Amino acid sequence: MNRHSARDGQAATGGTSHAERVFRVQRAFAELGGTSHGPGELAKVTGLDDSAVHRILQSGVYQGNFIRAGRGQYQLGLSAAKLGLQALAQGPEGDAGHAVLQELRARTDGGLAFLYMLAPFGGAQRQCIDMAVGDSDLVELGMTPRDVLSVTRSLRTGASGRTILAYLPEAIQARVLAEPVPEEAGPGVFRDNDKLLASLVEVRDQGFALGQEECMAGWNSCAAPIMWDDSIMGAVLLLKPVSEMPRAPRNVIDATKAAGAGLSRLASGPWPSTVQWP
Repeated sequence: MNRHSARDGQAATGGTSHAERVFRVQRAFAELGGTSHGPGELAKVTGLDDSAVHRILQSGVYQGNFIRAGRGQYQLGLSAAKLGLQALAQGPEGDAGHAVLQELRARTDGGLAFLYMLAPFGGAQRQCIDMAVGDSDLVELGMTPRDVLSVTRSLRTGASGRTILAYLPEAIQARVLAEPVPEEAGPGVFRDNDKLLASLVEVRDQGFALGQEECMAGWNSCAAPIMWDDSIMGAVLLLKPVSEMPRAPRNVIDATKAAGAGLSRLASGPWPSTVQWP
């Protein structure tokens, strides 16, 4: 459909909403591929006027949906990437994201795989948006709904929480460290803030975090970040009983990092240049 026929169709139906036009522009980036595009290219794909696309890009820069990448060129921004991450679990693309978790489960001999993202509301917290646990009953495994909804929301507890926290600005880290440790946290949780901060440096240096009974007794973990350029979107988490994994072996660490890299690519976000990934 060319731009004239698109406008004719919009006039016949009363036009399109602003949200739909923004979505068209975001989708056009994915269809065109590459790193950056100008309003003219995007207008041809979306069927919108050049001027309309330009206004959407301009306003989207302030909302984090788009990034200026040079004279007349734009890229998708972090907000759009977070929507992409949500789509991994909730949209038609969810099969691809869930397949990454299933592959992680298979490569770790039945470990429990979870996908967390930085919560959009409620302060600096995380939320679980997908999991691959096979036929496991989480309650029978000792994971209560209270564990999932309270302990695992805190960024100061667990390998996935610390992985996300490690890439957040210092001001946000300070707010999280001022929060109390959840009462339901496991015996291995970091209660000393200096040790917690030191662990965040290790996460950034190594590109993964290991948890020793942090969120709950009897479970150890490994987590890796999901990134959009240098911005954190979430983390992939692998859990196994202490009896099966007293310490995470190299194959578990590599499988978890590979899952994080795969999910990051699905959300169209490259890894930070300072970290080497498998």
